[in-house]
Amino acid sequence: MLRDTIKSETVTAMKAGDKERTAALRLIGAKIKDRDIELRTADTKPDDEAMVQDVLLKMAKQRRESIEMYEDGGRQELADKEKAELAVIEEFLPKQMSEDETRAAIAQIKTDLGADGMKDMGRVMAELKSRHGATLDMSKTSGLVKESLS
Repeated sequence: MLRDTIKSETVTAMKAGDKERTAALRLIGAKIKDRDIELRTADTKPDDEAMVQDVLLKMAKQRRESIEMYEDGGRQELADKEKAELAVIEEFLPKQMSEDETRAAIAQIKTDLGADGMKDMGRVMAELKSRHGATLDMSKTSGLVKESLS
């Protein structure tokens, strides 16, 4: 389980005295606990593995946006800190699909669904997320789907 791997990596980093890695792993653990608390009152609870992956994907997206903002603002030291956290987060995510692989997946789904226009974008995006959710950056993917459907 991903949750257990993160916990054991936190302990390993603490024993090794790696302060930056320990801090990043504790941050991941805190976000997972936050999501657990949010889901206590939910009617349906997602699969634990999927929930942890979703948390990691959101954290990675936030880090990428922060890095871009810090670099644009000339705050390289903060961008470097975010890059270090992003590297730790990405260790636990599946390898992301390349642009070519993404385009091929979009073409396959368009064929499977018979999608041919912008009216089908929601269906294509939903199918992409269900088949390849953790391996896609959905913000970039939506632009590619829009391009292929227009």
